[in-house]
Amino acid sequence: MEATLTFLGSGTSMGVPTLGCNCDVCASAASPTGDPRNRRTRPSLRLAYNGRIILVDTGPDFHAQAIRENISHVDAVLYTHGHADHILGFDDLRPLSFRVPGDLPIYADEETLLILKRVFEYTFRTEDRYPTSARVRIHQIDTTPSAGFDLFGACFRRIPVTHGSQQITGYRFGSAAYLTDMSDIPSESIPLLQDLDVLILDALRREPHPSHSHLERSIAYVEQLKPKRAYFTHISHDLDHATIEAELPPHIRLAHDGLQLQFEIA
Repeated sequence: MEATLTFLGSGTSMGVPTLGCNCDVCASAASPTGDPRNRRTRPSLRLAYNGRIILVDTGPDFHAQAIRENISHVDAVLYTHGHADHILGFDDLRPLSFRVPGDLPIYADEETLLILKRVFEYTFRTEDRYPTSARVRIHQIDTTPSAGFDLFGACFRRIPVTHGSQQITGYRFGSAAYLTDMSDIPSESIPLLQDLDVLILDALRREPHPSHSHLERSIAYVEQLKPKRAYFTHISHDLDHATIEAELPPHIRLAHDGLQLQFEIA
C-alpha cells in the first residue's frame, strides 16, 4: 500500500526565520526573493494512505500548515513527546475533531499524555468541560520494544530515541521511520530500523548539541543504517538549504516545508 508523506514543518523549536535574527539564512527565509526552502516552521508530518490522514505532532504552526496543505480532515494524531514545538497546535484540532465519527484518536506515550492533559486541562476534564473542546480519545502507546499498533491497515511501531536526558518516541511505519528531536539512537532501536526506504532524522546544525543530533552524527547514522533515502529535519538557521545539499551525497537530502515523498507503508 502506497503512502504519501508531507513535511508540514522542518524547522527547529524557534522556527526559521528566528525572531530577532538577521543572519543570511533568516534573511533568505524572510525575503520574497530568498530560498523558500529556508523558511522552516515547527516540525510535523502528515501521512496519507488508504483514504486516511494521520498527523505526527501538532506544533504551534499547525493552523497555518493545515491551511497551506488544505488539511480538511484528520483520522488520528501521533505524538513524539510533550515539548511546546510539538504539542501547542493541539487546540487547533478542535474543528477537525468535530468531523470525525466518534472521537479523534490520539496516540502517545504515558509522559506525553500527562503533559497534554496538564496543558489542555479544559479538554480532558470530566466536569464543567468547555463545550467546544476537541473531541479526542486517548491511546497510550505500549513501550515494549516489539509492540506496535494498527491504524487503518498499517502497522506503527514505537522507536525509542534519546533526546538529551530523556527518552522520547520515534515511529516506524512500513518502510519509513521518523526520528525527530533525537540526539542518539539507543542500541536496542537499531534492529528496528533495518531495511528502510526512507529514514528521517534530526540534524539541527553543524556543531554538536546536547539534545539534538548534528549534521556529522546524522550522516554517520545514515551510513550505519543504510536506508535507500534519508532526509534531515528539525533544522535550525545555521544550515542554508542549498549550501548543505551541495555537500551531501545524493541519497541524503534536507527536508523542507511542503516536501512530499511516496513510500510503501504496508
